[in-house]
Amino acid sequence: MKQSEQIKEATQLIGAKNYSMCLRDAVEVFTKQLINNLFDVNDLAESGADTRNKFLQILRRLSVEKGEHLWSEYKSFFVEIREKLDLDAIAAEKNDPACKSLEEVYLAYPGFYAIAVHRLSHQLLKLEVPVLPRMMSEFAHSTTGTDIHPGAEIGDSFFIDHATGIVIGETTIIKNDVSIYQGVTLGGIQVKKSLASTKRHPTIESGVVIYANATILGGDVIIGANSVIGANVCVTESILENSVVTVQSENNIFQKRN
Repeated sequence: MKQSEQIKEATQLIGAKNYSMCLRDAVEVFTKQLINNLFDVNDLAESGADTRNKFLQILRRLSVEKGEHLWSEYKSFFVEIREKLDLDAIAAEKNDPACKSLEEVYLAYPGFYAIAVHRLSHQLLKLEVPVLPRMMSEFAHSTTGTDIHPGAEIGDSFFIDHATGIVIGETTIIKNDVSIYQGVTLGGIQVKKSLASTKRHPTIESGVVIYANATILGGDVIIGANSVIGANVCVTESILENSVVTVQSENNIFQKRN
């Protein structure tokens, strides 16, 4: 039996629909190239047109119409997105004592890379492009360990330190000058499908710092401005501004004597 006949027979047997899984690879290449274009003038000159073509090809595979119009609209936001990302990079340099230069943030910080992909995917979601924004966010997730849903609203000067294990849900609102560390979850208390159109994730006001492995759950939860949420804290109620929330625990250290 020829290979084409085997594929046809297998498709009929499974009753499979073509979901173009190869698009995952195409979106990864597109996202990398898009970010390079955003920050590297030489790269933009060399591959800017190719980035546009990749975008149009992806939309065609997703059966999205008016690709040229969407690219034109999307492109009009690039300067604004770049300006926001520059503020994010400055926030990282300012808040991380281990940072030696601004260049180091752009080239080596996974948290900054995750934010870059988010700002790009979020704008596509606002333009009502289906599927592609989520595919971009999942690429960032696999690359950086940071899972930011493209629907999350994030203000200026956002800093993610270490990045690994962070989850930021779809209806999260993060205001300006917020810093979060590894393992933080901004999630929902319930995961019922019936709640899909409601605000399920918390609001983080400006100037908040959230330390490692803290969990903040609930759509009605607001973390007040300039508050500090300590490591390993679980918050399910709103916190007033200028608060400090920590876990009080007793560490018992036992030393064996000879």
